Amino acid sequence: MGSAKKSSNTARQTRIAEMRRAEEARDRRNRILTIAVSAVVVAGLVVGGVVLVRSQSGDSDDATASDGKTSGKFVAGADGVRTWKGDLSRNHVTKKVSYPAEPPVGGDHNQVWMNCNGDVYTEPLENENAVHSLEHGAVWVTYTDKAPEADVEKLAAKVKKTPYSLMSPVGKQKDPIMLTAWGHQRTVTGADDPNVDKFFEKFVQGEQTPEPGAACTNGLSQ
Repeated sequence: MGSAKKSSNTARQTRIAEMRRAEEARDRRNRILTIAVSAVVVAGLVVGGVVLVRSQSGDSDDATASDGKTSGKFVAGADGVRTWKGDLSRNHVTKKVSYPAEPPVGGDHNQVWMNCNGDVYTEPLENENAVHSLEHGAVWVTYTDKAPEADVEKLAAKVKKTPYSLMSPVGKQKDPIMLTAWGHQRTVTGADDPNVDKFFEKFVQGEQTPEPGAACTNGLSQ
């Protein structure tokens, strides 16, 4: 009797152990399956996200610079404004771009713009970000260390109260103070030059703007 009971308990324990092993094996298979499915889903989301971003931003496949894509030359007008006659490409790139003018008036650029809601920067900007601001219709005021401090301060005050404008030093430009919009540029003698107001009135969100109404905030700032 005692031997039969002992044998029954042993058999039950054996069945319980087998059931536990089977349950653990199912759990392992389920975990592996869940991880595999999750990996496939994540990979699909990543690929889809990259395709979506590229399709929305207009990025080129190889993110090459615009050398050779921007062609033309400046033509000086009677009003002193130099206008770029030719093609100005507008691809989003991640590499440095070799622009034919300093500061540039357009061309391929970084997908992130510099904030241009009356932003005054005291350090040089990356051309690729500032050009994107020009695409949004901003006027870019630039100056060298030869510009009188009083003029720099007056121009900064004007920029600060003008949406769709920005200002920064550009040491390599040919004149002490220059104004730039997409495809247009001029030199001014100082902050009191009447051509400053004329340039702002014509080119801040002017007809030259490739993307009128595009944001000048939520971009890059120093």
